Amino acid sequence: MAECLAARLAAQEEQIRLLTGEICSLRDGLSRGPDAAGDAVVSPEPWPEYIAERLSLYEELKRESDALLAKKAADSRPITVELPDGRKMAGKAWVTTPYQLACDISQGLADNAVISRVNGELWDLDRPLERDCSLEILRFDDEDAQAVYWHSSAHILGEAMERFYGGCLCYGPPIENGFYYDMYLDGLKGVSSTEFGDLETLCKAVVKEKQPFERLEISKETLLKMFKYNKFKCRILNEKVTTPTTTVYRCGPLIDLCRGPHVRHTGKIKALKIYKNSSTYWEGRSDMETLQRIYGISFPDSKMLKEWELEDDIFALKPMNCPGHCLMFGHRPRSWRELPLRLADFGVLHRNELSGTLTGLTRVRRFQQDDAHIFCTMDQIESEMKGCLDFLRCVYDVFGFSFQLHLSTRPEKYLGDIAVWNQAEKVNFLNLSVPLQIDIKIKDAIGRYHQCATIQLDFQLPIRFNLTFVGKDGDDKARPVIIHRAILGSVERMIAILTENYAGKWPLWVSPRQVMLVPVNPSCEDYATRVCKQFTEAGFMADADLDSSCLLNKKIRNAQLAQYNFILVVGEKEKMTNSVNVRTRDNKVHGELTVAEVLARLTLLKQSRCRTAEEEF
Repeated sequence: MAECLAARLAAQEEQIRLLTGEICSLRDGLSRGPDAAGDAVVSPEPWPEYIAERLSLYEELKRESDALLAKKAADSRPITVELPDGRKMAGKAWVTTPYQLACDISQGLADNAVISRVNGELWDLDRPLERDCSLEILRFDDEDAQAVYWHSSAHILGEAMERFYGGCLCYGPPIENGFYYDMYLDGLKGVSSTEFGDLETLCKAVVKEKQPFERLEISKETLLKMFKYNKFKCRILNEKVTTPTTTVYRCGPLIDLCRGPHVRHTGKIKALKIYKNSSTYWEGRSDMETLQRIYGISFPDSKMLKEWELEDDIFALKPMNCPGHCLMFGHRPRSWRELPLRLADFGVLHRNELSGTLTGLTRVRRFQQDDAHIFCTMDQIESEMKGCLDFLRCVYDVFGFSFQLHLSTRPEKYLGDIAVWNQAEKVNFLNLSVPLQIDIKIKDAIGRYHQCATIQLDFQLPIRFNLTFVGKDGDDKARPVIIHRAILGSVERMIAILTENYAGKWPLWVSPRQVMLVPVNPSCEDYATRVCKQFTEAGFMADADLDSSCLLNKKIRNAQLAQYNFILVVGEKEKMTNSVNVRTRDNKVHGELTVAEVLARLTLLKQSRCRTAEEEF
């Protein structure tokens, strides 16, 4: 046993000696071009300086840890390990590992093992057992094993992200289907989906090297020194770690705060795919730093990945129309002759608003917007912005709303090209430098202001979606500008504002209940039905009250309470003269008029969009 342990320690010493040159060899390998298998490789940015410092400190601590483990192994005692089927196997404390026992049971079991469970606790396969225990060997079909598998895959992605972007890693957990890693990129740099292929190439290089996952327990004080370059890891240590020590895991040049456990080495990840990215906030708080999140999925078999790509399509609730319109613009080459290109969408949107912020129809989780995006050139910004404001005035005049313009200029932390910003701000309209964003607050009948419409210039989305068009000069990389335009804004919010503004008494042209036919007695019901059909065919929202159990006055009162703009009463006399007796919901009686005359008057009234319909009859 002593000779075996000495050989193991010698091998570890040799590995540590080679680690100093590992970064250089990785860097050289990744910048060579195609490898022996013909796989394309990339030439990312140079390794960040903190990598070598982090590795150096880790190696020093690892030597100390291995020396302590050797002492414990030298004083090893026999232990008994119980398997799920009741069998018992012999082992030695601080020497025998779950993987060794799996090999003794079956080589197939060992080859397919993802992780072990020792006394109910997930345990690294190469971590020595410490005492008598129960042992389970878990494969990928176990839910806990999948989480470990994807957690290990997240570390592979994290190693590639550090290499490719050089930012600060934050959290990298497994999720229900796969994993993600968050990274803080200082400055204006973001993540593009066009980079996924390069990241996957780096991940494949990490997998090919079969880098072992190493666990090391380190004091909090030392970890703060190790991660001094990363304020996010230091926050985790200061705010989340309440014990004197905690663990890190290493694979290749990556060393990360982690409770683990992990698969034996990176070569266990057989098939990996990076499939999307998004922005997020540190710990989900909107007042904290913006992070870039990259999602991936992995499997122990390429066939399983293909199946995931074909029977597991992910459908999501759409929070906004902007990305879809960008995809529509970019699905084929565009010419300057097509601009301005205006796309509008009333599709249903979903946003998971906090429950405490939900208020009637003014803030909901499912809503629709009169959403438009105008793709234009820099020279077209002024005319398009003026057109948006003219459209705004036209619509709001119909409702009788006055409004205020709240202008926003370039923020301190702007996104995009400064040259584009400078050019945009030279545009002038309404005697103002062109604003980046116009928020319109409308004033209702009792003097309250509500924000509904917005007109916003966007220089960043065209860059994020790599939108281009062929300019007049033949430049096929000309970049459009997007104008986000919403006039009503949220239709639900506008309906709530209008409902309060009109106090439920909707003008005829927009009323959902315009005409109610009320027969005096059952003998007039057929006539009332025919007249109701005439109004419906003319485009009115018309109904007939054929409830014979109600008296005439009750029917009229019901129609008035339901806020029908006009109540048309028909009896034997009206039936004989093809007429109706007209009154309003406010009980103003206009008397007997022919059906043709009422149809003509109401049609003109609806077309005029009068705000006090009954008084203008």
